[in-house]
Amino acid sequence: MNSPPPPRPLAVITGASAGIGYQLALLFAKAGYDLVATGRSDRIFSVADDFSEFGATVHAVQADLAQYEQVETLWDKTMSLGRPIDVAVINAGIGVGGASFADTDLAQELNLIQLNCASVVHLAKRVVVHMKANRRGRILITSSISATQPTPYETVYGPTRAFTYSFAESLREELRHDGIVVTALLPGATDSDFHARAGMGNTAIGRMKKNDRTRVARQGYDALMKGRDHVVGGDLATKFQALLNRFLPEPVKAARQGKAARP
Repeated sequence: MNSPPPPRPLAVITGASAGIGYQLALLFAKAGYDLVATGRSDRIFSVADDFSEFGATVHAVQADLAQYEQVETLWDKTMSLGRPIDVAVINAGIGVGGASFADTDLAQELNLIQLNCASVVHLAKRVVVHMKANRRGRILITSSISATQPTPYETVYGPTRAFTYSFAESLREELRHDGIVVTALLPGATDSDFHARAGMGNTAIGRMKKNDRTRVARQGYDALMKGRDHVVGGDLATKFQALLNRFLPEPVKAARQGKAARP
């Protein structure tokens, strides 16, 4: 009598309804994972069909992770499956730009901090405790090349990405003896709706040629599976920019970014 096939591993992916998160979800579905896929809009339910085409069982959860209670709802629904989490992709994030700090909306910026920082810590806390008990797992945290430079006209966004980059690297060191890999993904400007939604569609950076989101997602996926500490997502020019940022003075980087992001 044939034995039943082993269960598919489970990946939790936030921000999976569009952009890099959507492409990452496709990659994990193709690689044989079942998914808990989250998004802020109800689009997450329609794109779940894209993931299931590759044999994945998809648990779609609509949630605004800037809200504490909705992070808890996501976690409760994930735990109700009674399955170990093999991979967590903490990817959901937003930007605010298109004006100077004096002119941007405070409520939007506080919401940005809540999503880009507080929800990352919140979900990572649940995931790390769970994975430590199982002594295995992989965590991919999306940061940005913005973590390596000042970001005028995105004055709050950049520091949130510096936080997630440092947070990922710190977690990696803490967990390296526990069977858990943590990798940071630092995309450059990518062909998603990120800049338009951030109010930056009419800036130089908003109009510039962007990196292919499928390429960036693949780079993040490969880096996680190879156990790397971080990867810059994008083409050779993007990678060179990240390398150059290690050596340029902060005022020089601030002036360069200000020119690109000034409305």
